[in-house]
Amino acid sequence: MDVATQKKWDRVAPNFDLMASYGPEKRWAPFKQELFGNMGHGKILFLAVGTGLDVQFFPSGRSILGIDISQKMLDVAAERVGRYEGALTVQQMDVHDMPFEDGHFDQVFTSCTFCSVPNPVSGLEALRRVLKPGGDLYMFEHTGSRYYPFKLMMDLMTPLTRKLGPEMNRPTVENVRAAGYQLEKVEHVYLDVVKTIHATA
Repeated sequence: MDVATQKKWDRVAPNFDLMASYGPEKRWAPFKQELFGNMGHGKILFLAVGTGLDVQFFPSGRSILGIDISQKMLDVAAERVGRYEGALTVQQMDVHDMPFEDGHFDQVFTSCTFCSVPNPVSGLEALRRVLKPGGDLYMFEHTGSRYYPFKLMMDLMTPLTRKLGPEMNRPTVENVRAAGYQLEKVEHVYLDVVKTIHATA
């Protein structure tokens, strides 16, 4: 367990909804519903449950295991998890130390996660290990930008935001490739900063 990362998100947990709820619940809702609509009826892993803000966008009747490095985040999420109309269980877990056998899951979903995983390529490799060959990775992520002035702003902000939570300038699409996935589709939701990614193991 990455204790430093765990403690960082434990500290954020009590105020996370105040900081993050407007985006997930309002602005990005249609895009998340569309992405999570790809959840099938096999074994699904959802990485970084956080306080459960995304649970409302999951299609009902699915079998989902959600993990998060912060137990305090999961404690806040408990009520939302309990309202899900399907089989949703959550566990505290570090993506780098997952105990699952190779090829255990049919699909993996993430939501604004790989801006925060300290070692993003190795985290993505860990997810690929537990995905079945040909299994789907679906991501809703904010990333760095190629365009001025956004690139400059994000590069300048990242040393500060890294201490509080996410990094602003991650090259997540390139990291997915580096982790050995086949990119299937990348769609820009807002400029080239917020995007959805579909890749296969």
